[in-house]
Amino acid sequence: MNEFERLKLLSSQMHLEPSEGNDCPQMSSLKEDSIVTSKAVLPNGQHISLLKTLLTSVCERDCYYCAFRKGRDFRRATFKPDEFAKVSIYMHKAGMMDGIFLSSGVVNGGIYTQDKLLATAEILRRKHKYQGYLHLKMMPGTEKAQVEQAMLLADRVSVNLEAPSPNRLRRLAPNKEFTTELLKPLQWAEQIRKEQSPHKAWKGTWPSTVTQFVVGGSDESDLELLSTTEKLHQQMGLARAYFSAFNPISDTPLEDKAPTPLIRQNRLYQASFLIRDYGFNLEEMPFEYLGYLPLDVDPKLAWARCNLVGRPIEINSAPRHLLLRVPGIGPKGVNTIIKARRQLKLRDLSQLTKLGIRARKAAPYILLNGIQPAHQLALF
Repeated sequence: MNEFERLKLLSSQMHLEPSEGNDCPQMSSLKEDSIVTSKAVLPNGQHISLLKTLLTSVCERDCYYCAFRKGRDFRRATFKPDEFAKVSIYMHKAGMMDGIFLSSGVVNGGIYTQDKLLATAEILRRKHKYQGYLHLKMMPGTEKAQVEQAMLLADRVSVNLEAPSPNRLRRLAPNKEFTTELLKPLQWAEQIRKEQSPHKAWKGTWPSTVTQFVVGGSDESDLELLSTTEKLHQQMGLARAYFSAFNPISDTPLEDKAPTPLIRQNRLYQASFLIRDYGFNLEEMPFEYLGYLPLDVDPKLAWARCNLVGRPIEINSAPRHLLLRVPGIGPKGVNTIIKARRQLKLRDLSQLTKLGIRARKAAPYILLNGIQPAHQLALF
């Protein structure tokens, strides 16, 4: 296979790994239009075309859910660091992609594989002067020095925890060590951010760290997933947790397991944003039986129905943390409200609508100058 045939093969399964808030993969429209790129949103809000791929799809690990597990019968491909750097720089200059998400199957151990990923990043940054976005995956068992080198070269680094605890991980990947192989690199990344100056990093700032969970693959509850997520935000400076609904893959030990509904994945995203951006804690999440979030209503609305009905929040005087708890009002909306009420009294829903607030959604839970606006009562 030539370089583009290999890249087509290696990028074709990467929709299984969410990152940078991407939508469904789309095909590039240029000459090599069989290479999969994805629409992505960077942490700064910039929209880019992201090439998500592997350095190699050969893997010595036997994770029960994974399309790339050893022994699975499918066509594999491999790039050497200089080969991948050459073809990706060609694509970048041709306008086929704006950023790179680079992972790999594990070959000869995590440390050896991480060296290959780092060598690729070095060639891109140092030799080809690549200034675009780069997300580097950290392999299981990577060393602290490798984590530091990755942080000097990348815009974002990540380790996939896959499950919320060691016991749950054993159901998905029995040969991975949760604490020493996966959690430790995230701890090192936060330690490096706190103890070292980022002046040597490629753009003078340390990259963010993220992780991914396979939702439903190990029969874990939402409570377990969000408990681990909350700790990662608080203790390790995690920028974001990604949730990937389990979907069975043929020729794997879990091929007969039922897929996880996408709505469960979406509720976990909503709840994790409430914890990260809205000041909610785990105890406030509206868990139902056995620690699962309700599927029929988003968690913020479920909380408001239990806590704000009969106790509406005055828009003209409520502090920021209370405004954030009103359905229909997000962080940007709160900033807009606080700025606007310095100039005038907010008295009706039309004013909120002009400020970009989802006023009808907020109406049952607010007061405007002491008066609750008219609203449609919920049927259920």
